[in-house]
Amino acid sequence: MGTAAVIVAAGRGSRAGGDVPKQWQMLAGRPVLAHTIDAFRGKVDRITVTIHPDDRAQAEAVAQGCDLVEGGPSRDSSVRNALLSLDGAGIQRVLIHDGARPLVSAAVIARVLAALDTHPGAAPALPVTDALWRGADGLVAGTQDRAGLWRAQTPQGFRFDAILAAHRSHVGLAADDVEVARAAGLDVAIVEGEETNLKLTFPGDFARAEAILKGRRMDVRLGNGYDVHAFTEGDHVWLCGVKVPHHRALLGHSDADVGMHALTDAIYGALAMGDIGRHFPPSDPQWKGAASDIFLRHAADLMRAQGYELGNCDVTLVCERPKIGPHAASMQATLAGIMGVDADRVSVKATTSERLGFTGREEGIAALATACLVKA
Repeated sequence: MGTAAVIVAAGRGSRAGGDVPKQWQMLAGRPVLAHTIDAFRGKVDRITVTIHPDDRAQAEAVAQGCDLVEGGPSRDSSVRNALLSLDGAGIQRVLIHDGARPLVSAAVIARVLAALDTHPGAAPALPVTDALWRGADGLVAGTQDRAGLWRAQTPQGFRFDAILAAHRSHVGLAADDVEVARAAGLDVAIVEGEETNLKLTFPGDFARAEAILKGRRMDVRLGNGYDVHAFTEGDHVWLCGVKVPHHRALLGHSDADVGMHALTDAIYGALAMGDIGRHFPPSDPQWKGAASDIFLRHAADLMRAQGYELGNCDVTLVCERPKIGPHAASMQATLAGIMGVDADRVSVKATTSERLGFTGREEGIAALATACLVKA
């Protein structure tokens, strides 16, 4: 597990109004925090959410698959609790994000992560373009030069060991994690933020966020995959990443996982990037006998690199035998784990061909797959 996200959601957010803290107020029919968590699903290896003790039941409902850590009396103490909970878990990079920034884009997250290749810290920001005044008693008391000033956003990313050490040594409060990092002598790179990555602070911010969500054009792509492998001598078959006992094996250049091959081609197809043969030529001996999860993981990585997430996928195996039903749940979980998505986005099912054709004669297995990719 190389990268984690820490989502800070333990505050009370009284300035936002309402009967509940802002992270639990509704935005487009869902709690704000649900949108924020979804923005990081599939982009990091682990998500940790800091919560107020009174909010545990609500958090468990919207943060499925995430780690929940009770926050402290201040933002920096909540972050410290989360970082300490991740110590020793093999995390190399961490993104720390405000729970009340539900509209962060995949592009902003990617820019922060890319900057961590060359800097110990990185954070998105926007240059200040408006004139700045100083005020007193409701009157303009002076002006402030805006040159070199930036509006800070999150996620603020860091190399894990460095920011954990910085939080351990920090004394007093801090406005954000960049302040903690700089106090420890860490350089923090500025990457391009986005106007839509707003933090919900006041009641009017919710209407603005609703308008942004309604105005976003969703890019949806569909891809289909089809594959066939003949039977040969053996005592098992690999199907959707699961070793299934059988009196025959499947013949192929790799491990002949017909289901995973079809799904991989469906993702490549949705991206208009060819098929497995283009990326892993069968003429190349290094792929002889290769495990097919290599191919599927590559397709999923390309999907995210292009800014897409998996909406859902569906794999149908066509065979008389072996029986797929007893193994379908394991196949579903295995495919989801390889692609880094929730299992409820993956369907695996089977059908026979009523004893017709090569599958009906048990000469081989066919597979069909459909993948839906979504870019918000």
